[in-house]
Amino acid sequence: VQLQASGGGLVQAGGSLRLSCAASGRTFSNYVMGWFRQAPGNEREFITSINWRGASTYYADSVKGRFTISRDNAKNTVYLQMNSLKPEDTALYYCAAKRGSSYYTGYDYDYWGQGTKVTVSS
Repeated sequence: VQLQASGGGLVQAGGSLRLSCAASGRTFSNYVMGWFRQAPGNEREFITSINWRGASTYYADSVKGRFTISRDNAKNTVYLQMNSLKPEDTALYYCAAKRGSSYYTGYDYDYWGQGTKVTVSS
């Protein structure tokens, strides 16, 4: 699976961004999708995951209530809607795919995108 993330940028605190991750190369609905982020000097952090149908999701406490993951299997795309952004959300955001059906909170995903940069100014 090849993953291409996009939608990052510079936004003021309190603002919103929507990230997209387009997949190609395999049957998209065979994969659980996840989003991670990594701030400079920090380890990669799990943010959220979504099951194959889009009916079940899981969020890290740091983003719960502010971020929403969704997917469109017809478009082979997963989205991350980010609202009420904070300066501490500044990071490189990665999408990832893991073969399976249920959402997955581990780090050993099978495929990773290249990352898209999000910067939140105060």
